[in-house]
Amino acid sequence: MRRTRLCLAAICAHLVLAFVSSPATAAAPEGFCDGLRSRLLRGGGNASGLLVLDVDTGATVCARAAGRRRSLASNTKLFTTATALTRLGPRSRIPTRVLSSGELDADGILHGNLYLVGGGDPALGTPSFYDRYQAGVGTPLPALTTRIKAAGIRAVTGRLYADDTIFDRLRGVADSGYATSPYIGPLSGLAFDAGYRGPGLNGFASDPAKLAASTLGGILRKQDVRLKPRIALGKAPHDAEQVAVIRSPLLTRLVDLTDVYSDNFFAETLIKLLGARFGGGGTTAKGAEVVAAFARGHDSGVHAVDGSGLTRSNSASPAEVVHLLQSMRSTFAGEELIQDMALAGKEGTVADRMHGTAAFGRCRTKTGTLTGVSNLSGYCFNRDGKTMIFSILMNGVRDLSLAHREQDRIAGAIASY
Repeated sequence: MRRTRLCLAAICAHLVLAFVSSPATAAAPEGFCDGLRSRLLRGGGNASGLLVLDVDTGATVCARAAGRRRSLASNTKLFTTATALTRLGPRSRIPTRVLSSGELDADGILHGNLYLVGGGDPALGTPSFYDRYQAGVGTPLPALTTRIKAAGIRAVTGRLYADDTIFDRLRGVADSGYATSPYIGPLSGLAFDAGYRGPGLNGFASDPAKLAASTLGGILRKQDVRLKPRIALGKAPHDAEQVAVIRSPLLTRLVDLTDVYSDNFFAETLIKLLGARFGGGGTTAKGAEVVAAFARGHDSGVHAVDGSGLTRSNSASPAEVVHLLQSMRSTFAGEELIQDMALAGKEGTVADRMHGTAAFGRCRTKTGTLTGVSNLSGYCFNRDGKTMIFSILMNGVRDLSLAHREQDRIAGAIASY
């Protein structure tokens, strides 16, 4: 799922970050910043902050309470996905493996067990599910069956185990007391169909790993591989041998879905994967430590509690959001982050916004919404070649439609600056 790219020469420029603590002053049109501040307060009240940076000059064009941290809502995903793209690599893929213990005889009988081992892939599922609900972005679990048969296995004397031990077994985040959230499926190191229990969005599975293994076992039996129907949880032995593997779509495609459609399940799985790979454990807390350290290393900062922004205490300032986005531009993953954000008026959470403004088709954005919170941050690539970075964090919202309208007007003004 790749979309129209805004690829300007300025994107590749390496510029020094302008800090709001001692900003340069841009020659803004008279009343420009006053107009932005007025719209900010109208949409979000006094508990709102704003920063607009002219990338080409490094100057702060407009700021209001830009250094004060506020609830990020889904702007948290910018920190999660920037970290994932950089630490994991835009073109990396997440494996799901089948391992075996025991001996395979000449007749194709495995005298031992099979293990379906999750690698933390949020996209694992069935094509019928992810084609309908994930814009076609998915990893086909059924493809493992042909690989298992190609390995010569025709029967298994033991059992099929589900190994989800790359992550802990907490199903949610702080917002839901770490139980399954009503807003996202149960988190698992061996996810399946985004945690749903059936072909539609008709309730969550009690154990995604068992459901994945049970589904695989059923397909194998239909393809004449003799296998006991009973499934269990179990960690693969260290000496187990790989029988088959499938890999996720490119990480940048997973990030694209995460940011364009603000997919909470993908974001929460990615932060656990960061913890598993780089933080010493596949937990939300360990992943949040990796994300916070990444932000500090990019002239930014964030109080990260989860990966998606569902928990209200995820927070950063407009300056920290802008600093992250500015710093990312000079990295190998920066262009991917930009292109994996929603194009104003055309995609995802902003498909119906910013029409009739200069931001339409020229700004890559990330929204963020909780009760009383509405945020919009991103990049604008103006007609005259200027590149602008902005962050609007409204934490006193009473009327969401009004907040969106004022944000859209602010973005339009930025895009025509």
